Amino acid sequence: MQQNKHQKIYLDNNATTLIDTEVLNKVNSLDFPANPSSAHFFGKKAKEMLEDAREEIASYLKVKAKCLVFTSGGTESSNIGIRSLLENPSSLQEKGHIIASDIDHSCVYKTLKYLKEKGFEITYVKAGKYGAIKPDQILPLIKENTKLIAISAVNSETGVKTDIEKIAKIAEEKNIYLFVDAVALLGKEEFEIPKGVTSMGFSSHKLHGPQGTGLCYFKEGIKMSPLFFGGPQENEKRAGTQNLSGILGFAKAIELLKEHLPKATTHMLNLRDHFETFLKNELKDIYINGEGPRVCNTSNISFKGVDAESLLILLDREGVLASHGSACASGSMELSRVLLNMGIDPKDVRSSVRFSVCRNTTKAEIDKALKIIISTVKKLRE
Repeated sequence: MQQNKHQKIYLDNNATTLIDTEVLNKVNSLDFPANPSSAHFFGKKAKEMLEDAREEIASYLKVKAKCLVFTSGGTESSNIGIRSLLENPSSLQEKGHIIASDIDHSCVYKTLKYLKEKGFEITYVKAGKYGAIKPDQILPLIKENTKLIAISAVNSETGVKTDIEKIAKIAEEKNIYLFVDAVALLGKEEFEIPKGVTSMGFSSHKLHGPQGTGLCYFKEGIKMSPLFFGGPQENEKRAGTQNLSGILGFAKAIELLKEHLPKATTHMLNLRDHFETFLKNELKDIYINGEGPRVCNTSNISFKGVDAESLLILLDREGVLASHGSACASGSMELSRVLLNMGIDPKDVRSSVRFSVCRNTTKAEIDKALKIIISTVKKLRE
């Protein structure tokens, strides 16, 4: 268990996680100039390390190593996972139709917005208060020119899970591309990539790996067009010198999942349930946002009558660190697009805070945080 040197209770693990000590050691292990594209001794050694890391991750995901493309993180993975399927000469000529959720992360949402401007037709499916789109909502929306379904395995703000197995089956039967943003899933629970998934994006820093490193899986045999033009790296699918130290750290973080899961899933679930039950018993008028089954570590809670911004500031002063929602949007004062699109009353959205634990979070930390949260909410309500 890693020590909390700052004596803060960190409950914003969906924004980023503390890099694991073993991962950090791996990141810092490179002691030579390492460019996997170089033809000399150091280059060949770097290339071997790169491919070993790819094999490690492929083994965990139960896919072929050649199907994995390293990226700079979740945002690039979503862009490459969607656009490289659609921005090839044939797709651009035909344009076509895309089905997506109206509550996806901004890296998916804004990518689709860009494609709409390029002439693609987008149908946004309403997730509602359930918090995820359902397979039976998708089937009636499929047209002859539907090219892609884009979904999130887990919503990063509410933690609500999407039934990717059933949606993947639909995509496979209808011969439609399926992109899955799995950034908020990897590291939380064990899973396998369904056969009908065309591409799937991941990010290292959500599972105690280094920031600036991501991954995109592409189904074997799928034709894609690169977003970047340059060198032949990543089998000409993603140009640019690979972030080898970051990739080594990512592979180590994946390796550690074999050690920690599924035990860590149970640990996080127990903490989350204890946290929510205690709050409900001690405070009136609080609601969990998202009615569907959730991933083990996430609670998005509306404290009625409380301004979330004020609550977060006061909690920060007391050493409890949480957030409104996605870290990519937390710098703005705008209300959560995700919660608003779920049909939650704007007043309740303004009162909502996301708490997210990790495998290193302790019950003692949760119990201390609970006392501070309850006390602070009561003060604000007074």
